Amino acid sequence: MGLSETYLQDGPDHLEEPTAATRMVRVLVADDHESVRRGIGELIRTQPEIQVCGEAANGKDAVKKAKQLRPDVVVLDVNMPEMNGIEATRQIVKETPAAEVMILTVFESEQTITELLNAGARGYMLKSDVANDLLFAIRSLCQHRPFFTSKVARMVLEGYVESSAREGGCSSPKLTASERHIVQLLAEGKSSKEVAVIQGIAVKTAETHRNNLMRKLGLHSICELVHYAIRNQVIEA
Repeated sequence: MGLSETYLQDGPDHLEEPTAATRMVRVLVADDHESVRRGIGELIRTQPEIQVCGEAANGKDAVKKAKQLRPDVVVLDVNMPEMNGIEATRQIVKETPAAEVMILTVFESEQTITELLNAGARGYMLKSDVANDLLFAIRSLCQHRPFFTSKVARMVLEGYVESSAREGGCSSPKLTASERHIVQLLAEGKSSKEVAVIQGIAVKTAETHRNNLMRKLGLHSICELVHYAIRNQVIEA
């Protein structure tokens, strides 16, 4: 999977059409403004296969309700009282790994984007784009295809170019075929549980392999792992 699929918003032709047998997509909406929650709810209610399963007015409550309700997607404001969106994302990903996190914000900041990606967010959207893009983003995330705007993708690519320039031509440790496969799976966005299923190993073993690989390669985040995978042609850019 290349960056065009991993970070860029795809066109609607790339997504599977919902069928009568498709199960209901459950969405938790977390924003401290009632008007925003209401607007998102009204938008979602126009789609028969998507439903709002719950609402939260602060980050702490978002984490609590994500654990209780087990939504497919959490639409999360980055700036909320009691717990900000970055920490809420980190806890939701840890406590409810099956849920995908879609971040809403009023501005795009390279530092914030990087922190949210490292925390585990799989989508990032300006609130001004909600009416046009949110439903498509929800469907994309439900198919485990991250959704970011073109501007966010450019920021990620620029960060990759800068990190490559800093690293120069340093050689990387040699990977076994199995290790290379695990790097590919992780770079494609697979969770430790998904890696375990694909590899036919225990989840704890998959997590150990992941930690060992990150340490072996000197990497500290999934973003760095994606950069490594592209640079070493484990996945295509």
